[in-house]
Amino acid sequence: MPRVLSEADVADFRERLCEAAERLFAERGPDAVTMRQLAAELGVSPMTPYRYFKDKEDILAAIRANGFNRFAEALEEARDKARGARARGAAVGQAYVDFAFEHPHTYKLMFDLNQPHEADYPELVQAGRRANATMTAWVQDQIDEGVMEGDPEQIGLMFWSAIHGVVVLELAGKLPRGAASQLHHQLAHTLGKGLRPEA
Repeated sequence: MPRVLSEADVADFRERLCEAAERLFAERGPDAVTMRQLAAELGVSPMTPYRYFKDKEDILAAIRANGFNRFAEALEEARDKARGARARGAAVGQAYVDFAFEHPHTYKLMFDLNQPHEADYPELVQAGRRANATMTAWVQDQIDEGVMEGDPEQIGLMFWSAIHGVVVLELAGKLPRGAASQLHHQLAHTLGKGLRPEA
């Protein structure tokens, strides 16, 4: 008879399973990883992961939701600590780059993969929305202080696209180490100049 698991036991195992899956998914791609391999990685029976997750898609959704929430938290914290619109924008941008390079597996799974039935995972949808909000909030700060003008959602997407591009290029080895941070600052400055209100 299997032992009764406490909430702490369940949370601990889910966390360990997600950590193993995150690494293997990022290295090999989710399609190349089986539930049996995940069980072997943790030294448990092949059926054990099914006590905690329905399938690999369920695990991937949990990993991505956790990643988006941690990402959003890092950006929110950076914005909250800075004073003034320009300082908040710079802090959020640097926090973005730092997160991507401190958690490359997480970043890859968050942005390089799509889940066809994402709507089936409300926690993932909510975490994605939270991350999107972090990329708009600092822009709204700029608009409120008269530093920029325009639609904060669209401006946020422009900056997000630019920073994501340089991060992915460096992660892929197409840019030298540290180039993403430098290019991000140059891109932000250039884009920002074009978004200033007309005198």
